[in-house]
Order: sequence, then C-alpha cells, then structure tokens
Amino acid sequence: MTVLCGAPIALVVWGAMALSEMGDQKPFDCGKAMEFAHGTLPEAAQGPVCTMGGFQDTIVTVEFRMERAAYEPWLAEVYPNREPALTCKPGLADCSWAKFGDALFVDVEMAHEDGDTVLVRLEAFDT
Repeated sequence: MTVLCGAPIALVVWGAMALSEMGDQKPFDCGKAMEFAHGTLPEAAQGPVCTMGGFQDTIVTVEFRMERAAYEPWLAEVYPNREPALTCKPGLADCSWAKFGDALFVDVEMAHEDGDTVLVRLEAFDT
C-alpha cells in the first residue's frame, strides 16, 4: 500500500521541483550566447558573464564592461538596424533593441561607470 501511495507523491514532488527550476538562469558560454543574439563580443570586453534559461522561450543574458569610446562603434557594427527603446530604466545612459525575424529580440542597455568604462547588458530572447 505504501508503494501505491508513495509513487504518486514522489512524482508530484519531482514535477514541482522540475517546474521551479525551468526558468532559472544558468552559466552559459559567451560565444554561444552572442551567436544566439546575432552578435559578437567586442575585442576588449572585460569580464563577460553569460547565462541562459527559460521554459518555452529561451533567454540569454550577456554582461560585460568596455571602454566608453568603443561602445557606439561596436553597437553600430553589431546591431546596425537597432531601434531606440521607448524608455530606459533610471541610471542607464542608452537603451536599444533589435529584431531578427518574427521571433528573436535583443535588448541592449548601457550604464556609465567611473572613468572611461561602461557596463553593457544584453538580453536576447525568442518567442
């Protein structure tokens, strides 16, 4: 009797645990992340950190630092057809997005840091 009652309970517990982890972002190779985002990291990118997650949609994030003067040329080269975002979160100096086909979107945000460095955060997701 215990086996008959325990198996369904174990299945429910396993399912709940699996569902709770589905959207978790996990470390991901930055080269593959930028490939997914239809771009490349700048040559002088400092300390890139990349993650991937999602359930029905795939979400890839890439965060790195670079020289302020190199940001706009890099962005223009990688995403020449980008559009300015309608709004930017407080503290951000630049926000834009690009679309690839009907299902892949890339959001790029940039914040100034001390000196000549900017923090770039890119999020690519498909629907």
